[in-house]
Formats: sequence, C-alpha cells, structure tokens
Amino acid sequence: MEEFIPVVFSIGSNLGHRETTIKKALDRISEEIGILERVSDFYYSEPFGFESPNPFCNVCCLVNTRLDPENILRKAKAIELQLGRSTKSSNGNYEDRTIDIDIVFYGNESINTSALTIPHPSWQDRSFVTIPLIQLLWSKINNA
Repeated sequence: MEEFIPVVFSIGSNLGHRETTIKKALDRISEEIGILERVSDFYYSEPFGFESPNPFCNVCCLVNTRLDPENILRKAKAIELQLGRSTKSSNGNYEDRTIDIDIVFYGNESINTSALTIPHPSWQDRSFVTIPLIQLLWSKINNA
C-alpha cells in the first residue's frame, strides 16, 4: 500500500463570495485529492503583483494524499474550472480570480518541470502564503 504524502496548498479568491468559494474548493480537494488534515484561518490581503480594488481572501491547508504531483495539479485545475476560474494568469500578468489553487509543497520533494515547480516559486516572499502557513504549522505542533 502506498504511503500518504503531505501536501500544502495555498488557496485564494478575490471575486464573488470569496470565503464560500474557498470552502467549496476545500470540499472538492477533500473529495478528489486527499484527506484534509488542517486549514488555516482566512487571511485577507491586497492583490499581489497587480492593481485591483478587490482584496484577496487566502488560506493554506494540509492534505494527505496518495496521488502524484501531476495528478494533483490536474485535479486542482479542474476544481478551479468548476468553481468559475476561466483563465490562468499568463506571462506573469496577474488578474482578479474567483479561485486560485497552488501546490506549495509536496512532501520533501523538489520538482521542476515545464508544468509544475515545487516548492512553489517565491512562496516565502508572499505574506498571504507565509502567515497562513505558519499558523497551519503552529496548530500542527500544538496538537501533535
């Protein structure tokens, strides 16, 4: 039997009912990707890398999965489409979005392909990832 791999996701939304959309994404991740172990509190921030009047709501979550990274990416993109994400940002041009699901970590692995980079590039430079991630890890340590 394959072992579970811990995966950390960063999920964000700045359009529509942000918190509701994130909760739906968490439900879909739990149904399609793995066991949802922990979720940070909501973290609110201004858009990163582009101008918009719409603030973001973000969370980080820890999921235990048996899926490989490519399958996780495929399922995460499908969840984004199901929840109203029409386009991915391209050429480094960010834009408003109903949902964005990023894989931050996949166990201790480093992956660098044309489709996927893990750990997520520059995660450590984004407070909307680091602050929820710290909370997520702190709650894991305190409940260990």
